Amino acid sequence: MFLLEPSDWSLVQALIVFGVCALVIAIAGTRITRVVDQLADRTGIGEAAAGAVLLGAATSLGGSVLSVTAAWNGHAELAVSNALGGIAVQTFFLAVADMVYRRANLEHAAASAPNMMQNGLLICLLTVIMLAPMLPDITVFGIHPVTPALFGFYLYGLKLVQGATESPMWRPAMTVETREDKPDDTTLMPSMVRLWSEFLGLMAVLGVAGWALEPSATTIARETGLGQTVVGVMLTAISTSIPELVTSVAAVRRGALTLAVGGIIGGNAFDTLFTAASDLAYRDGSIYHAMSNDARFWVALTILMSGILMMGLIRRERQGPGRIGVESVAILLLYLGGVFLLLSQ
Repeated sequence: MFLLEPSDWSLVQALIVFGVCALVIAIAGTRITRVVDQLADRTGIGEAAAGAVLLGAATSLGGSVLSVTAAWNGHAELAVSNALGGIAVQTFFLAVADMVYRRANLEHAAASAPNMMQNGLLICLLTVIMLAPMLPDITVFGIHPVTPALFGFYLYGLKLVQGATESPMWRPAMTVETREDKPDDTTLMPSMVRLWSEFLGLMAVLGVAGWALEPSATTIARETGLGQTVVGVMLTAISTSIPELVTSVAAVRRGALTLAVGGIIGGNAFDTLFTAASDLAYRDGSIYHAMSNDARFWVALTILMSGILMMGLIRRERQGPGRIGVESVAILLLYLGGVFLLLSQ
């Protein structure tokens, strides 16, 4: 069946390819958590920065390739909904990780200046994307001016995150539940060459899986009549975000709480660049002006969820309902409510 053109795939064939790719992404994403945790200690950049740059970029690669491929093939709605839906579901996964960590609320135990800075960066980037469709529909060589602005804003934000790591001007109050980022014994870890080789190899696997996922998702949308937004938000976004769920839960169980939170928030900030990269690949004008109302709804919902998370990191409630934070409960309800509204249309 893999010799057939994607346009010739049946629904069953598309579902098989989709399932295989999602499984590959889940396995590779699980293994890469351990590698990034060790690289954070080996390089000395810390779990927050490693989560934002290495883990965030690596686990997001499958979704990034999918969005760019969809945009290149003219499927703007799928490209944007996959990117924005992925950010929403990954924030939802952070609340799930809070349920796994039973000692205290994750917002209390993992509060740090770098994570706060990353979350602020994420809110700013999402707001720029939300404003883009309201700006003039102009392009230069097929690229909207917001696209280079997003890339520049993201790089500047990473510099601020690194500054908050090396010389923080604000520190959370230390409590018995607070877990600091303490490096493990690097003498017991594999060599840097082996760690980087494994990291790059797993990244390549995630990228190929994301590339193979796009035609199957397009086929599912066409054959089921669900539409590209529903498929993007509910299928591709969730399947390509499986590494974030697995890695955040695995990091929490390893005690690497800063890595868990930083990986999700940093990955979300990186995922906003899916939209910018998709605009580069989209050949029919500005991809921001091709966004559907449903896609804009998910941008607004994700900004709200991120803002609530920010308040949770500041308030740092130790125990909440069901031994998770009130903010986590709100994030869970908002995401599930958004899914209900999307499916009920």
